[in-house]
Amino acid sequence: MTLWIGSLQLGLLYGIMAIGIYISFRILNIPDLTAEGSFTFGLAVSAIFTVNGHPFLGLIMAIIAGIIAGNVTAFLQTKLFIHPVLAGILTMSGLYSINLWVMGGSSNLSLIGQDTVFKYVQNLSGLDANSVKTILAIISALICVIILILFFKTQLGMCIRAVGDNEAMVSASSINVDRTKFIGFGISNALIALSGGLIAQYQGYADINSGMGILVVGLASVIIGEVFLGKRGVAVGVCSAVLGSVVYRFIIAWATRSNFFPAYMLKLISAIIVALALAIPAIKYYKEIRKIKGGDKNA
Repeated sequence: MTLWIGSLQLGLLYGIMAIGIYISFRILNIPDLTAEGSFTFGLAVSAIFTVNGHPFLGLIMAIIAGIIAGNVTAFLQTKLFIHPVLAGILTMSGLYSINLWVMGGSSNLSLIGQDTVFKYVQNLSGLDANSVKTILAIISALICVIILILFFKTQLGMCIRAVGDNEAMVSASSINVDRTKFIGFGISNALIALSGGLIAQYQGYADINSGMGILVVGLASVIIGEVFLGKRGVAVGVCSAVLGSVVYRFIIAWATRSNFFPAYMLKLISAIIVALALAIPAIKYYKEIRKIKGGDKNA
């Protein structure tokens, strides 16, 4: 039971990261590979502030760190005309060294014995640690979902959505496309970094390799969520990203709990799950083709 509750908690916290990836890949329609760097950036910043006794400030600074990372990528794309994929790779590579610098040159940082936001709420409420983690994970994900749904209904949010749909038309409408991308990438990576900051305090340590493969996991979460809820607007898309993240964590928990797979196969299992999730649109496409061909033969 503890395994499934832990998976729910992680699914909700990583769901915030999945929302950030949803914004860049689905709304802006731009491949942003900054995620792995900005996730670890938020994780490192949150951890270092927590060690110094400021866990809540650490989360705020993690958000700011994510905004900075996203704006660097946007600057490379819009002002230096670097290809979006390469711009993300450059930012991600540079952040590796910055993250090490933030963590004082160490590849990992322990938060054991430190007052995290989870421990602070636990001491304040008197609830057990597991209940506090579940409640804070739900509240954190819910706040992000509500704020983003409301934001993308505003004029600025509509502009960001329009840039992803048709950049040329938006540019012809006298809307500053570059500024809109800066805001979009900033929000996307702010969410990813916030997720990293929460994860650092949740698990009690920060590791420089925590963001490795996080982009693929986020994409899988988005696609799994779309399988359940479909593609029916931004509000549903944001919710589906969180749902997909929870489902993904449950799948990983099942694979871990099963005695059929040895522990050292977990990375392979994760890769297969992600590959299957990413292949779902292609599977649906081939099914539709078979139906059409079958209908033609019957006719």
